[in-house]
Amino acid sequence: MTNSISIAFKKTKKENRPALLTYTVAGDYTKKKSLEILRSISKYADICEIGFPHNTPIADGGQIQTSSYRAIKNGVKTNDVFHIVKDFKKEKFSKPIILMGYYNMIYQYGENNFLDRCTKSGVSGIIVVDLPWPENKKFADKCKKKNICFVQLISPTTSPNRAKKIIKASHDMIYYISMLSTTGGKLKVSPSEIHLNYKRLKNINPKKNFVVGFGITEKSIKKLKFADGLVVGSAICKEITRSLNYRQNPVTNVSRIVFNLKNLIS
Repeated sequence: MTNSISIAFKKTKKENRPALLTYTVAGDYTKKKSLEILRSISKYADICEIGFPHNTPIADGGQIQTSSYRAIKNGVKTNDVFHIVKDFKKEKFSKPIILMGYYNMIYQYGENNFLDRCTKSGVSGIIVVDLPWPENKKFADKCKKKNICFVQLISPTTSPNRAKKIIKASHDMIYYISMLSTTGGKLKVSPSEIHLNYKRLKNINPKKNFVVGFGITEKSIKKLKFADGLVVGSAICKEITRSLNYRQNPVTNVSRIVFNLKNLIS
């Protein structure tokens, strides 16, 4: 069975544009509103990443941390995340879901139980920030047996030899971290430098789909259209916070941002 993430990339390539991937924290700012935001932005996004709220993040910047703290404060647990995904997947035209989190949570839940819940909820992919290759090989194999795409991460400091091994071991999608920073920071490297690094990786296996994340906003996204996919997260989390601070509707405001992002790369 073809994974829905692969199908999404085939569609965007036919349309001659990169896939737009959005990131939101499950349960921000409430479970109900989190689902409403997800449903609304999925009209324009091609793939939706959903983060597990976490109080000790590794690479999350201030915007995503704020979203996580709101969700944690509202009592969002692992099972709630699966419920949100399951409710979202009931939509007729729902988009592929990638869950993003940390291995300790999966370990505590039990790898097999976690993957069973992913399958029952309709999850298409998983990113585990602190489980790098080759330590992730066994878990990635378990994911593949469940038709779940395990997304490998590559950064600018990944050596060419290591990159080749990661790409060879990867499933259909690979996440390239554009710069050495936490999420939400200003793009510190030029789009041309990102393009150069990206091409080097893409040439290793042109059949794999490489997405670029970190530092992508409405200002920078147009210059990165060369990628198979582009991930925007902090800009969305920032808008949720801004909307709440000004007592505005985050569902409407976030949807407008995602709509604009889609137009910029279409």
